[in-house]
Amino acid sequence: MIKRFISNSLQDEISQPEINILLGPRQVGKTTLLKQLKAYAKRARRTPCFFDLEQPQILAQFNSSPTEVIETLKSAGDVIFIDEFQYIQNASKIFKAIYDAGKNIKIICSGSSSIEIHKHLKESLAGRKFLFRIYPLSFDEIRKRLKGSLEAYLLYGGLPGLTHTDDFARKRLMLDELLSSYILKDIKSLIKEENIRAFNHLLYLLAQNQGSTISITGLANQVNLSVKAVSRYLDILEQTYVNFRVHSYSNNLGNELKKSCKHYLYDLGIRNALLKDFSSIKNRKDKGVLYESFVFLSLLVRLQTNMELKFWRTKDGDEVDFILLENRIPLPIEVKSKLNSSSIPKGLKRFLLRYSDVKHAYVVNENLTDQITYKSCTIDFITFENISSIITSPLIRMEAS
Repeated sequence: MIKRFISNSLQDEISQPEINILLGPRQVGKTTLLKQLKAYAKRARRTPCFFDLEQPQILAQFNSSPTEVIETLKSAGDVIFIDEFQYIQNASKIFKAIYDAGKNIKIICSGSSSIEIHKHLKESLAGRKFLFRIYPLSFDEIRKRLKGSLEAYLLYGGLPGLTHTDDFARKRLMLDELLSSYILKDIKSLIKEENIRAFNHLLYLLAQNQGSTISITGLANQVNLSVKAVSRYLDILEQTYVNFRVHSYSNNLGNELKKSCKHYLYDLGIRNALLKDFSSIKNRKDKGVLYESFVFLSLLVRLQTNMELKFWRTKDGDEVDFILLENRIPLPIEVKSKLNSSSIPKGLKRFLLRYSDVKHAYVVNENLTDQITYKSCTIDFITFENISSIITSPLIRMEAS
């Protein structure tokens, strides 16, 4: 069993009164995390109870009045785990009633994120909940326990269900099945039936153009939908944590792009499954995209509440792959494949000339480790395997409200 980096933070929350909700796309390990927390609660001499609402006989217990459901939960134990809680009608009001009763009952639940769940939670549980984003396994989590290679991660990603086999053909089948399940279970209910094919095409285009700036108008033209429809689908993908938009960084300098976005899917294996390309990294024309996506996903899982991730690009074509903002202070991060020397990439040098107060920067690459100084900025050259050194602490909580 792989212990997630977020586990300690979740364990600490068991003694706190707020309702904890684990949100993320399907098959990223939410259920496993809940079961690990249940075992921890039992060791801590609490009285846990686990409800898996994807089991019909369990869900039937919740098809009664809110009052009866509240009494069922109150009598079940003092730490209540609910998997796929979105199947409960009036779930937020039920959780609110239990929380407000002050009976020292802790509720920890999971859900496959959706626009409806988000809206419902924000309206009903203000000040009573902490939301946690759950992502696929990071490379550090996998290699710490399974000693996986970086190339395997770049090809097959970090979905936990794939870690139980070394059969690459089986991994590809599992990724195809996960893609189908996502379309059928999570998306079909949110979009019109006749637009499923267009939505699939949109997913493919996002995978194909990952890490590039693409306009909504251009996407709409390619999938033959309106700009409004494509905007809505992108919102759905973002609010279900399947696709992430990264906005451009600008200090209002005239030559900088201000409204552009780059897109990254949540898992490299899912991206490669969409493209139907699992060929060796050495033969990939999109090798640079895979490395850049790896850096993005590695940083994403560690972002804390005072951090934000952007990119920088000018109209002249100068760019830095990522700008990590911590307390609004920019930290530029450039991604390269193989380097022969510690020379500063052109885009990074241009950024440092424009933002002369920046004190630290990173160049992430395959093979070179070094540290140099340019003007008053320290530039660390680090390898992809050491990406975690940029942000040493994993995400603690996504949102408190």
